[in-house]
Amino acid sequence: MPEGDTIFRAARTLHRALAGKPVVRFESMFPALTRSHVDTPLTAQAVESVSASGKHILMRFSGGMVLRTHMRMNGSWHIYRPGEPWQRPRRDMRIVVATADYVAVGFSIPVAEFIAATNLARHEELRKLGPDLLSERFEPEEALRRMKERPAQLIADVLLNQRVMAGIGNVYKSEVLFNCRISPFTPVGALTDDELTCLIATGRKFLLANVHTSLAPMTTYGGYQRNTTGRDNASERLWVYGRVGLPCRRCRTPIKLKKHGEAARLTYWCPKCQPEKPANGRPGPP
Repeated sequence: MPEGDTIFRAARTLHRALAGKPVVRFESMFPALTRSHVDTPLTAQAVESVSASGKHILMRFSGGMVLRTHMRMNGSWHIYRPGEPWQRPRRDMRIVVATADYVAVGFSIPVAEFIAATNLARHEELRKLGPDLLSERFEPEEALRRMKERPAQLIADVLLNQRVMAGIGNVYKSEVLFNCRISPFTPVGALTDDELTCLIATGRKFLLANVHTSLAPMTTYGGYQRNTTGRDNASERLWVYGRVGLPCRRCRTPIKLKKHGEAARLTYWCPKCQPEKPANGRPGPP
């Protein structure tokens, strides 16, 4: 699943390309979107803005409707010049929003719907999102409260729960836990407020650092390399993610990998830097 910074960059790129421009063409493979366009043509409207809310992309139109898309595992938005060949086959196309200057194509997007702008705050999925780590109005105290409501759950699972705080995916989950020296398999109830606060603050720091570096080019999103170590060498930009069997950058212990949870998501960690901590709060055996 895309990380919050990926979605933020995608929304920013779409906004740069489309905002303020009249829509000259709209296509969709979603029948409900097509019916809405037939009833109230988007080609009579302009794109007002494109923004991210957690892992949702919200494209606002001047007629008062908002196109909500969620990428899940495989969806993506691409930006092309008119007439430019697409990098993916047309059979993967789900949505096209075109202006005179750019063509935005949503490929393999599984979730898309129009929402009246006046109903946005009451939308079921958006309303349940936790504090957005990339929002200027991020509330760390609320994120901490939501974490502590789940004392029996493993912290690795809680970090991925978008109803606790929105934005962290598999890469940042592993990187944040390593940075705070916390085992992914620790129950939330075994962690102190300081440890939970470290995870929240580090998650926000990493995400912000990776969206406020260089502006992504107007191509496909996600084509940049994340950096959590602060190192310039392209092979040294992550602490643990994708490094199973390689030596820890801090202690040289081999990095471990485990699939866990209902979705069998991958978790990378250093067993020495991140010792297990059982529910009683005392470190486990080495």
